[in-house]
Amino acid sequence: MLATQRNEVVNLQTDKLAHMFHGDNATYLREFVDASVNLIVTSPPYNIGKKYEKRTSLDRYLAEQAKVIAECVRILHPNGSICWQVGNHIAPNGEVVPLDTVLYPLFKQHGLILRNRIVWHFGHGLHCSKRFSGRYETIMWFTKTDNYVFNLDPVRIPSKYPEKKYFKGPKAGQLSGNPLGKNPSDLWIIPNVKSNHVEKTDHPCQFPVELVERLVLSMTNSGDVILDPYMGVGTSIIAAIKHGRHGYGCDTNKYYFDIAWDRVLQYRSGTLKTRPMNRPIYDPSLPKGGH
Repeated sequence: MLATQRNEVVNLQTDKLAHMFHGDNATYLREFVDASVNLIVTSPPYNIGKKYEKRTSLDRYLAEQAKVIAECVRILHPNGSICWQVGNHIAPNGEVVPLDTVLYPLFKQHGLILRNRIVWHFGHGLHCSKRFSGRYETIMWFTKTDNYVFNLDPVRIPSKYPEKKYFKGPKAGQLSGNPLGKNPSDLWIIPNVKSNHVEKTDHPCQFPVELVERLVLSMTNSGDVILDPYMGVGTSIIAAIKHGRHGYGCDTNKYYFDIAWDRVLQYRSGTLKTRPMNRPIYDPSLPKGGH
């Protein structure tokens, strides 16, 4: 097993692929042996005073993040990836601090290589009155080495003109695009989880399963190990086990931990509802049933 499960690791819930720990990630991450995790994907607290976090100074927040990131780098496989999904920290005076910009040096000091800064765009969120309303967050994708797993075909999206062909030259008449679809690019338009979303739980900042699915399918292989050190309600775990990977995660909040485990049980029973990957965004201007 990956975790040695010393005496301090209790409150574990596990099945064939899902492995969850109720407790702090400092304790949990110590249990993993070096270079044992293929993908670390998470969305840490943004230090903005949500009910699951205690607001502190930005310097202290970054110091705490540095400790977690250092452990994540230690346990990351040489061919593995880290995906750190963040938004903005809002200072007491209202100044916006993009967390990816202040966290970037913490990864670079370990020699990690930034492969993409993925922009996740969504249509709904907090309505602001003193600045433009935020409608995107970012995913920093780092690798440990130049030899990393990247499988593009499983995450290709439909081409805009799938039947387009070369009109001249030696390939005239042949399809000009990949028949499997196109690269989804570094701009991902995926609905966030709000009140009418099929995946909505009681967590205020839950991210969608399909967002993590793209990372799981493109950056790991079947049977690989995926870890979320800020598990919340278990979205990363669901995305992992849904595609035959081992999902590991932890959270300090028992209420969210229990929701996460219940979601695993729902998935096992076939009753968990998730939004399918690549489903078109609903457009209310189109006729009913259109996208």
